[in-house]
Amino acid sequence: MNIAANIADELENSEADTGGHALFADAPRSVSFNKLRKRLLRQVRQAFDDFDMLKGQKRWLIGLSGGKDSYGLLALLLDLKWRGLLPVELIACNLDQGQPNFPKHVLPDYLTKIGVRHRIEYRDTYSIVKEKVPEGATYCSLCSRLRRGNLYRVAREEGCDALVLGHHREDILETFFMNFFHGGRLASMPAKLLNDEGNLIVLRPLAYAAEDDLARFAAAMQFPIIPCDLCGSQDGLQRNAMKDMLADIERRMPGRKDTMLRALSHVNPSHLLDPKLFDFSTLGVTDPS
Repeated sequence: MNIAANIADELENSEADTGGHALFADAPRSVSFNKLRKRLLRQVRQAFDDFDMLKGQKRWLIGLSGGKDSYGLLALLLDLKWRGLLPVELIACNLDQGQPNFPKHVLPDYLTKIGVRHRIEYRDTYSIVKEKVPEGATYCSLCSRLRRGNLYRVAREEGCDALVLGHHREDILETFFMNFFHGGRLASMPAKLLNDEGNLIVLRPLAYAAEDDLARFAAAMQFPIIPCDLCGSQDGLQRNAMKDMLADIERRMPGRKDTMLRALSHVNPSHLLDPKLFDFSTLGVTDPS
């Protein structure tokens, strides 16, 4: 039976507006928040189902940046564990990258308060990025590579099967259009990925979740958000241009983001132009008459 259907039934019969992990102790009791929470949980479970994310998994490292998306990811996974729907051990990890004025106490205090096993890893990638990237250029690419490499290492050290990240629907669509417009290729963020070394899976359970929903969820949950003072402070990034373009399309044609996301799941190689994906040489009329 479909996992997402199971959770839909389970949530309808649960006390999602009054129960849950200790993290939800002060969560709103409103109908609107309950609906939002259920919708996000269903979307996460649908991603589990569609991409077989739970196969052979025992321990996950959750990348926790201190932003709304990673907080939301952690909360939803803890919610599913509380319901007995996620038989995986969770370890939260924040990579302290040495950014100026980074509030080092916020995440460990919060994670200790809600009883989540965690690891705070310090690596001064901030200085490396500032040194290597020319003045006026964007930091995102190098910063993300350094961060990802350290998270891979920590995941292996902690004996984790997967690194789990908080990228959502908009991240996936923005990456697709960045590759489309600037990279000349059709590619995006996969919901499930094997790293180059072949020894760690990368998972994105929020692949179907809308950024607006995650923002509302974070505000309602009153997560202690930590802003990014490195790349988040730069203007004119390509990703920001893609975000603005998608927002404009959604305003003019509501529902287009969901349609575009579905399109990434329904690819017809014979109707594209890549002979590596489809052997056009085999096409021919079999019966000349």
